[in-house]
Amino acid sequence: MRFPFLVLVFGAALSLLLGGCEKPREPAGEPPVRPVKTMLVEAASTGGVRQFPARIDSLNKADLAFRVPGKVKEILVVEGQEVKRNDLLAKLDDTDYRIVVNDRRATFQRAKQDFERAKKLIKDGYISRTDYDKLEAAFKSARAALQAAEQDLAYTELHAPFSGTVAKRYVEQFEEVKPNQPVLALSDTSSLKVIFDVPENIILSLESGSGRRPIEVWASFEGVPERRFELRLLEGSTLADPQTQTFQVTFTMSKPTEFTVLPGMTATVTVDLSKAQRIGRGTLLPLAAVTADAALNPIVWVVDEKSGTVHARKVKVGELTGSRIEVLEGVETGMRVVTAGTSYLAEGMKVRLLPEVEQAEPRMDDLKIMLMGRCDAPPAAAVGTAAAKEGESGK
Repeated sequence: MRFPFLVLVFGAALSLLLGGCEKPREPAGEPPVRPVKTMLVEAASTGGVRQFPARIDSLNKADLAFRVPGKVKEILVVEGQEVKRNDLLAKLDDTDYRIVVNDRRATFQRAKQDFERAKKLIKDGYISRTDYDKLEAAFKSARAALQAAEQDLAYTELHAPFSGTVAKRYVEQFEEVKPNQPVLALSDTSSLKVIFDVPENIILSLESGSGRRPIEVWASFEGVPERRFELRLLEGSTLADPQTQTFQVTFTMSKPTEFTVLPGMTATVTVDLSKAQRIGRGTLLPLAAVTADAALNPIVWVVDEKSGTVHARKVKVGELTGSRIEVLEGVETGMRVVTAGTSYLAEGMKVRLLPEVEQAEPRMDDLKIMLMGRCDAPPAAAVGTAAAKEGESGK
């Protein structure tokens, strides 16, 4: 009979399908060492004074260009000259543009007169509606053409869009330029931007919010190191640099009067964090560092660097701060906790620490180990349960 044979074949096929996501059998010997990303727990207070190298830039800057092509007839400013808004900076030879304006104006005047006569004739029925519409369209077209020619003529003059200083001249007099080719660089130095990079723990301190006191930030320059120039936060990046894992922040400062500070110069920024302690006594950890055990209690995985193993540690958590969570109890300064890869950890598992700076590409052996657990990766809510079971089975 063929029925038992079909059942046998179906059973074998079903076994193959169900076994497709089973964890591959590991060879006898030492279990694989799991790579993890970690961080050292810092003190809850980020107090202290930190210094960072910074660069100076103008608050407003623009490369100015003509919107029409032509020969530079005159440049009325020099580098370093201060100008006011709408001041004339440079001019093109406008001979050809004036000729076009005169031609378009003559065409417009003729079209306007024809259209004025047509408005009188159509009332008495001396011309058809079709002829009237043609004359009206010709008048509007000539008017638009004249406006365009006058606009091109106006574009032969380059005016300052804001008050500032001429930072650089890109072309010379009598040089042919193309549309939108930079001619002059204009910078507004009435206020200056101070730009520098900070690590993630500092960017969190700079953020304003509840539970934080204001911090003091000032800049100093090599020529007058004893002078402090107070800074005001303008903006801060929320995306870390992929190479340095730092965040760019921008402060503003008033232009000094006793000495010259120009865009492109360097400064030293001092950040006093002694007043930036949180009202609570918690430690901020990345959100991914905190997971749950079998009873859904929050835990972190602590690395024993001597033995190269991880151990679960219960913690008490507080409020969220951006992509970080406040840990009130359970961790101490100097502990190394796992911040990535917690879903695949078990009690006493051996781990290998990944570099603290992000790698451009994962190593093949790391990728292989991570993929081995992908098929049976538990959901986030059951991470602790899966880890506990795996730890029990490994004993």
